[in-house]
Amino acid sequence: MIAIVDYGMGNLRSVNKAFERVGFQALVTQDPGEVKKASGLVVPGVGAFKKAMENLQEIGLIDPIVDFIESGKPFLGICLGLQLLFSGSEEFGFQRGLGIFQGRVVRFPFSDPAEVKLKKSLKVPHMGWNALHIHKRPPALKGIEEGTYFYFVHSYFPVPEDREIVATTTDYGEEFVSSVCRGNLFACQFHPEKSQAAGLKILQNFGRMVYR
Repeated sequence: MIAIVDYGMGNLRSVNKAFERVGFQALVTQDPGEVKKASGLVVPGVGAFKKAMENLQEIGLIDPIVDFIESGKPFLGICLGLQLLFSGSEEFGFQRGLGIFQGRVVRFPFSDPAEVKLKKSLKVPHMGWNALHIHKRPPALKGIEEGTYFYFVHSYFPVPEDREIVATTTDYGEEFVSSVCRGNLFACQFHPEKSQAAGLKILQNFGRMVYR
C-alpha cells in the first residue's frame, strides 16, 4: 500500500488522482498506524514550514515518518515534503525540521528588493515550468531526460550540507537543489502531480519501486 500523509497542508486529491492515473491505488491518511504499515510513503505539502511541523507533531506523525524513512522503504517527498526532511528552515525565523538530512531551507536571495531590481524578470515565489539538470539518476528519475521541464511553486529551497544527496538542480537566478535522493528516498521541490507526462512518469517509477 502507498500511504499519502495528510497533515492538513497538502494537495492530497491531486497527488492521489495522479497515482490512480498511472495504475496505483494510494491511501490518504493521518493514522500513524497506517504510516507504519505502508509499503511506500508520500509526504506532499504546500504552505509554511513551521505550521507543517506543528501539525505533524499534533497528529503524532513525526516519529512514524522518521522511522519509515530509516526503514529504507520507498519514500517520496513533494515540495514542502522535501523541505521538511532537513535540519530546519529560515522561514519566519529558524524552525526545526525532521533532521533526516543536515542542511537548511532558505529563501531565494533576490526576494530582497535590491536583488529584485537587478533581476526584474524573476519573481518570488518561483512559479511555473523550469528545467532539471540531472546529477544522479535514482529509480524515481528513470526515463526522465536532462532538461525536462517540471512545475514549481515555492519561495524556499534546501541547501544540503552533503552534496552527494543532490539528484537534480534547477536554475532560477541561481542554481538551487530541486531534488535529492538516498537509497529508496526521493524528494523533489517540483510538483510531479502537476507536471503532466513527465511528472506522471516519476509517480509511476515510485509505484514500481513500492510494488517491485
